[in-house]
Amino acid sequence: MKGLFPVIALLVIISPASARERFREALFHKFDRDGDGVVTATELPDERTRAKFDQDGNGDVTLAEYRKAIGITSPEKTEDPDKKQTEATARFDAYIREKDKNYDGKLSREEVGTEAWFEKVDRNKDGEIGVGEIAAVRLLVNRLGDKWMGSIPENQVTKEEFVKITSGPEILKPGDVGIGRMIADTEYLDLNGNRHRISDAKNHKGLVIAMTSATCPVSKRLLPSLAKLEPTLLANDIPLILVNAFASESKEEILEQLEGLELKAPYIHDIDKSLSKTLHASTTTEVFLIDAKQTLIYRGALDDQYGIDYSVNEPRHRYLEEAVTAFLAGKEASIAATAAPGCELNLGEGSELKTDITYHRDIARILQRNCVKCHHDGGIAPFALDDITEVSDRAKVIARVVSEGTMPPWFAAPPKEGEPSVWANDHSLSPRDKADLLAWLDSDQPEGNPADAPAPLSFPDEWTTGTPDMVIPLSRAYKIKATGFMPYQKDIVTTTLTEDKWVTGYEILPSERDVVHHVIVQVFEKGNRVKDRSEAAGYWAAYVPGNGAVLYPEGFARKLPAGAKVHFQIHYTPSGKEKMERLKMGLHFADEPPKYEIKTLAVADHRLNIPPGAPAHQEGTTRTVPFDIPAMSFMAHMHTRGSAFSYEITYPDGKSEMLLDIPRYDFNWQLRYELKTPKFLPKGSTVKVTGVFDNSTNNKANPDPTKTVKWGDQTVDEMLIGYIEYFVPIADQSVASSQ
Repeated sequence: MKGLFPVIALLVIISPASARERFREALFHKFDRDGDGVVTATELPDERTRAKFDQDGNGDVTLAEYRKAIGITSPEKTEDPDKKQTEATARFDAYIREKDKNYDGKLSREEVGTEAWFEKVDRNKDGEIGVGEIAAVRLLVNRLGDKWMGSIPENQVTKEEFVKITSGPEILKPGDVGIGRMIADTEYLDLNGNRHRISDAKNHKGLVIAMTSATCPVSKRLLPSLAKLEPTLLANDIPLILVNAFASESKEEILEQLEGLELKAPYIHDIDKSLSKTLHASTTTEVFLIDAKQTLIYRGALDDQYGIDYSVNEPRHRYLEEAVTAFLAGKEASIAATAAPGCELNLGEGSELKTDITYHRDIARILQRNCVKCHHDGGIAPFALDDITEVSDRAKVIARVVSEGTMPPWFAAPPKEGEPSVWANDHSLSPRDKADLLAWLDSDQPEGNPADAPAPLSFPDEWTTGTPDMVIPLSRAYKIKATGFMPYQKDIVTTTLTEDKWVTGYEILPSERDVVHHVIVQVFEKGNRVKDRSEAAGYWAAYVPGNGAVLYPEGFARKLPAGAKVHFQIHYTPSGKEKMERLKMGLHFADEPPKYEIKTLAVADHRLNIPPGAPAHQEGTTRTVPFDIPAMSFMAHMHTRGSAFSYEITYPDGKSEMLLDIPRYDFNWQLRYELKTPKFLPKGSTVKVTGVFDNSTNNKANPDPTKTVKWGDQTVDEMLIGYIEYFVPIADQSVASSQ
């Protein structure tokens, strides 16, 4: 890189005015680390230098202010390179894509070959062009051209094509899952009491059988896609039937799910699982294509739009449609079998293992303690787990999520052996409970004596924290579409309070729980502007399923100023059915002024630069503790590419300590990790937050593995924020209570 600077200086001297202006403007972009068009105090700490360009005196320097200060009068020729690529930058990026053979976002000497520029750009002489070095060259290319670069082959596989070829559910060996075998004839009844048989396929060109469920989230999202496909199938004389193997689901639940979909397909509630066993069905999303002679042609996923923990706006592969097209043309499907991400089916073909653990005496109590709070009728979870039929139906689902640690949702690293957990709200299963639950699920599942059953739990109809003193609903209801992707919604409500209030607890209550992924609430004092980057300023309240209510200890509260603006950021996820949603937040006010005010500090990294295809890219930032802080809880926030997160503190004496380690971050659960005893963070310490991002094709939740990802509000972008909840003594305790 050093060898390029004399050339650059010469170009500036001999180039026309527009080229000189572009180079001068490059200095602005050098300091504008996050590419938002504003240089902040964090990006340029020198206040005197900022003041030279700060036209409005607000402490920040915008691109327009900088241009005006240095006399650039042709902004149309000096577009921000992150907003509009020049042809040179596009050529540079194509060159990087072509050379980056292993898709790690970096270039090695082996990938580049003998081209002379490699040594100039490899500033640290490590034999590799890293992300930072590539970014620096891209900026220069955008300003000065790309004549020094090597040639690019005209025919190349782009990363977009690579993703299209390699993404999707696992492809299975056809012979291993019965492709080409005959499906045995079986009789079954539909919801209307009509009799059908597999052999009815002889009256048509073929038959499509689709497994489904009224409660499995993935099945619910796929049902509209099946309804959309049905007319095409019928036009080709291939009827569709729907099969539900969950005996625990009611007819009312099923009819409610079907309402408005205009499906003509018979719906089979396969309570005895006879049809499902004939098919050897594995999940609630699996589809089967058989011909008129009952030969299995295709089995697997309908498409790749939805999975257990991911969704994309449109399918990239439509496996069933492609198989039907090939079948009608008299050809074999190029993909005849895939895995079908969904809720696993327990068909009772089960284990002969014996156990003395019983449902009524042991398992019901484990589930009550760890699961039923969410998994009950009317609860926030998609299905109940408070009777043996419901549990048996979902035995394989439960075994999977418990084994992989997804449920109960808790992702902090376990304490060292022999040490207690430091977390007050640690939801993880105890080793004994986990072992007993998995052993029973993997056995013949004895029911035991009903007299041993625990007393049933009861739950409130609405507010779990009691009737609130004040309710703040969204300003309007939001229309949630049935399928696809929805950007974050932002809603601002101005309160009518005439005096400040102390809030001792809150609860965020969705009107449609299955479409609300998470909510972050900010509070802005009357007269203050709602900032675009409010998330990075800390949160006032937060919601994720199962973690949307907080009651603070006695003497602790948050302040709600008179006339404050309450800002809701809501992530909605379509559930397979169009809905209107208007959540509300209930607040509990203090009877007496508290002693301590709860606040939130954010440690945010706005300078994210996650390269395409990177499987484990690390980003992070630090923040000096400005005063002695008694920390109460921590919360990590990243988007769908986040895979790990950690908080680490370095004390003034140089000693370091891990505050929170989340080795397997899960975007679906933005958990608050509440300490049993507050942690004292002394002034002058340094808190470091580190995030690991998976931007590769292995991450099924990745919106676009070919994209260089930076900070942004939406799920398709990324964030890295560590929230620290702490408290301070209240000097003036005159703020109004609930009285």
